[in-house]
Amino acid sequence: MPRLIVVSNRVADIHSSNAASSGGLALAMGGALKEEGGVWLGWSGKAIDKGDSPPHFETVGKVTVARIDLSRRHVEEYYNGYANRTLWPLFHHRTDLTAYEQSFRDAYLDVNRTFAHAIRSFVQPDDVIWVQDYHLIPLGRELRALGVDNRIGFFLHIPWPAMELFISLPQHADLVWSLFGYDLVGFQTEKDLKAFCDYFETELDAQPDEDGLMDLFGRRLLARSYPISINPAEMVELGRSEKAQESFRRVCEGNAGRKILLGVDRIDYSKGLPHKFAAFSRFLERFPERRGTASLLQIGQPSRSLVEEYQDLGDELVAEAGRINGRFGKLDWTPLAYHTQSYGRDALAGIYRAADVCLVTPLRDGMNLVAKEFVAAQDPEDPGVLILSRFAGAAEQLTEAILVNPYDKEQCAETIAQAIDMPLPERIERWRALNATISRSSLSAWKDDFMRDLRALKDQRNEAASGVFSF
Repeated sequence: MPRLIVVSNRVADIHSSNAASSGGLALAMGGALKEEGGVWLGWSGKAIDKGDSPPHFETVGKVTVARIDLSRRHVEEYYNGYANRTLWPLFHHRTDLTAYEQSFRDAYLDVNRTFAHAIRSFVQPDDVIWVQDYHLIPLGRELRALGVDNRIGFFLHIPWPAMELFISLPQHADLVWSLFGYDLVGFQTEKDLKAFCDYFETELDAQPDEDGLMDLFGRRLLARSYPISINPAEMVELGRSEKAQESFRRVCEGNAGRKILLGVDRIDYSKGLPHKFAAFSRFLERFPERRGTASLLQIGQPSRSLVEEYQDLGDELVAEAGRINGRFGKLDWTPLAYHTQSYGRDALAGIYRAADVCLVTPLRDGMNLVAKEFVAAQDPEDPGVLILSRFAGAAEQLTEAILVNPYDKEQCAETIAQAIDMPLPERIERWRALNATISRSSLSAWKDDFMRDLRALKDQRNEAASGVFSF
C-alpha cells in the first residue's frame, strides 16, 4: 500500500497534539499520518559536533518518525542562517533584516542533500512525498538528482514575496527552478500564487495554463493555492475540557468585568507586536473614558531566541509594555498584561472564549490560524469580535472580520473602540459568516484537496521526471 512520507524541518511530538507548538503543520501532518500511516522525517532539534547523522527511527502506531541530527555548523548556517536570516525576512518583505551570505546558502543546500539521501534510503516506489515549507525548497530537485521518481508535492506555509523583492535574492533563479523538482506546489493564498506566477511572466515570459500547469526546464509543475485551516469541531471540543474551563474562569475573574482584548502571537517581527502595542496606547490616548474598562492580554510565545533580531524584539516589547502600564495604569488596573509563556491548545480554547476582541494584526503572514481558532472557540450566543490585518493570509477568506492596516495606529485605535461597542446582533451576524467559512474549509479538507491533486498527477509525469535535470 502506498505510504505518505512527510518531510519538514522539524518533526512534531506525535505523542501529543495539545502542545502550544502544535500549529497547522503539526496538526495536519500528524492527523494525516495517523489515519493513513507513513513516515515523517525532519531534524531532531539536536546539534552535534560531527557531521549530520543518518536518520534514527521511532514507530508509534502507524506512524514512523525519522529524525536527523545536524552538525552545529549546519544548525547555525542552514537554520539560523539561510532559513531564518535570509528567506524568512525576505519572504515577509523585511529586506532590511535580510542577510546574504554564501556560507548560509551552501549549508542550506547541504542539509537539503542530507534529507534527500535519507529519504532515498527508505522510500518505496509507490510512496507519495509531501515536503513542507521554506526550509526545504530545493529538496525536490535533490531527490530527482538521486533518481527518486515518486510523486512529490511541496507546500509553502509562509507568503511568497512580491517579484520586485524576490529578485533581490542572490541566485533567486536557482531557488525558483528547484521548485520544478516537484509535481505540485501549493501556496496559502491566491495572492501568493499570483506573486509566484508574476516571476515567470516577468523573468521568463512564461505563464501557467488555465489549470495552473507550467512546462519549463523539461518538467511539468502544477501550482495552486490551498489555504490551510483548522478543524473547528476539535476547537469546540477543546473548549469543553477542564483546562479550557479553568483558563476561561481565571481570565474573566482577573479582569473583573472589564472588556478583554486578546493577542496570541509568536514573538516575531512579522507579527507586528510593536505596532499592536502602539495602537493600544493610541486607543487609551484617544478614548480616555475607556481607561480602566478594557485591558489587553498579549500572549507572546518565544521564538528563535538565538537570532539577534528576535532577542532585540523581545527586549523592545517588555520595555514598551512597561511604558504603557507606567503611563496609563492605576492601582486597581493594569492596561497591558504581557505573558511570554506558552499555553496548551486546551487552555488557549478557554482564553479565546473569554476574550471580547481578538487582535490578529501581523504585518505579513502566510495564513494565521489564531484568527480561525478564535472564531471556532466563540460562544455562538455571545461571540467576540475579530480584528484582522489585511496582510494576513486569512483575510482573503475571513472577510467578515474587521480588516485593518496594522501600520495605521489611528485606524486600529478606532477599530478597537468599534469592536468593543459592537452590538450583539452584528457580532452574531459576523461570527456566523466567519464560522461558516472555516467550517467549509477545514484542516482535513486542506489536506485532502492537496493530496487529491498530487495523486491525480500520476499519469501526467513525463519522462524527464527521473534522473538529474539541470538549468
